Amino acid sequence: MVCEPWLDRKPGVARCRRSAALSSLNIKAAVGGQLKAEQRGNSADAKTSPTNSVTFSNRMPGSASSSCFGPWPKDVGVIAMELYFPSQYVDQAELEQFDGVAAGKYTVGLGQARMGFCSDREDINSLCLTVVQRLMERNALSYDSIGRLEVGTETIIDKSKSVKTVLMQLFEDSGNTDVEGIDTTNACYGGTAALFNAVNWVESSSWDGRYALVVAGDIAVYATGSARPTGGAGAVAMLIGPNAPLAFERGLRGTHMQHAYDFYKPDMVSEYPVVDGKLSIECYLSALDRCYSVYRNKIHAQWQREGSDKHFSLDDFGFLVFHSPYCKLVQKSLARLMLNDFLNHPSPNTETGHFAGLDPFRDVKPEETYFDRDVEKAFMKASAELFERKTKPSLLISNQNGNMYTPSVYGCLASLIAEHTASQLAGQRIGVFSYGSGFAATLYSLRVTQDHTPGSGLDKLVSSLSDLRVRLDSRQKVPPPVFSESMKLREETHHLASYVPRSSVEDLFPGTWYLTRVDDKHRREYKRRPVDDELPAEPELARSSTASEHIPSPVKKMPRIPGAVAGPEATSSK
Repeated sequence: MVCEPWLDRKPGVARCRRSAALSSLNIKAAVGGQLKAEQRGNSADAKTSPTNSVTFSNRMPGSASSSCFGPWPKDVGVIAMELYFPSQYVDQAELEQFDGVAAGKYTVGLGQARMGFCSDREDINSLCLTVVQRLMERNALSYDSIGRLEVGTETIIDKSKSVKTVLMQLFEDSGNTDVEGIDTTNACYGGTAALFNAVNWVESSSWDGRYALVVAGDIAVYATGSARPTGGAGAVAMLIGPNAPLAFERGLRGTHMQHAYDFYKPDMVSEYPVVDGKLSIECYLSALDRCYSVYRNKIHAQWQREGSDKHFSLDDFGFLVFHSPYCKLVQKSLARLMLNDFLNHPSPNTETGHFAGLDPFRDVKPEETYFDRDVEKAFMKASAELFERKTKPSLLISNQNGNMYTPSVYGCLASLIAEHTASQLAGQRIGVFSYGSGFAATLYSLRVTQDHTPGSGLDKLVSSLSDLRVRLDSRQKVPPPVFSESMKLREETHHLASYVPRSSVEDLFPGTWYLTRVDDKHRREYKRRPVDDELPAEPELARSSTASEHIPSPVKKMPRIPGAVAGPEATSSK
């Protein structure tokens, strides 16, 4: 059994503890067989490892005694978050008219209101530079305090050099080059893989007491056609460490990975993906079924070890957030989980409650219902109240900015936090479903701390994200013809050498990093627009010709974080 070694410790004392590819055509058979096997139950007891007591002073992470390297610290998770999205957007209703499609196709069928997009002044490096520096500045953090930096992205502008190495330019003045981690790529799942890497590092014997920083960023663009309105762009940065207001629940991850060509990018000279929209939706929903089943089995096993025979259901999640290619798929996904609850319940009440009137669907097979309109309609209606309460608040960024790929699900998490008070979030379990085409998916859960007092970690996190609506409303609306020309410019200049971007810098938000030029060897240079427009631009970040002369400082103390400054079927499930 996995235990919490730092729970219930006395002041000054801690408990330390060491601790087949398938064809896409076989999705239905594979998932159907797996779900049946799990219904029979096949959980195993976990082994308990020996414990040792060590003295540990009451200090922030970063100042841990060397004799305690290797323990599992308490409540590892998300301490701070920052979100960046472009300063311009196109209205989806206006885009419907421009594209000549039926009114409501994008706004109702997809559930999208606005779509953010980048000019040729922004690329994946600039997005990540912006969101990292913003998080560090708003939380008054020293770059010395970061021991691991992970990047999740599928926006590849170099097949060798990582985005993480570009971000290391921000660390140069601190002299901190002792920063582990690198880029992770698998469609929209890369950000979650990066997050897991960071959490695992903090909980491992490799942890040196400093924070981990996770960045997920992408520019989602599609060729002209039915998938284009499911684009978007943005980046999310998350500070990871112990004693977090959003803590990972240990042992509660349900993962499913399988081979399929539902969405992929084989053309190295184009930003555009190859998409099989129907297959992509099938992969997404089948992965959700599988992950929920695995997660449910694991939490049942934990409860059984604790002496409880309780049956897990959606009611045990305070909130649920999903990877959101478009908002309507998220609503269908919550309905899908209710279908799973219904089919797995030993004796559901079909007279009253959530399952009222659903008796005709008692014998359906999940793998045969991905595109069953009757099932979809019935369970969307049955789950409507749960959706409004548990999931809809998380769709602010998705609805107003579009699909951000790797940061999509974390934009939903940020939206959920921004749309609630600390007291409303305190003590809740948040389910998080992450999906990336190809395909890889995980359902895991975060437990929100009970402490929502003024100045607490949760209070600071909520305060730092409370301006999301104001920031969204401060963007500039661009007419669809201008948006179309911008997309054409990106297409024509993608991966060009000896290129100077043409778009205006003045349209960018203050504090945004932007591309100034690409030289004849494809080396990119960046500047930052001043946070205060009356100040001169910050020095250029150019390619380094020599190694840094800074000498990394010795073990650093960690500063406390102060208060923050204040038809869908034709599309992809990416």
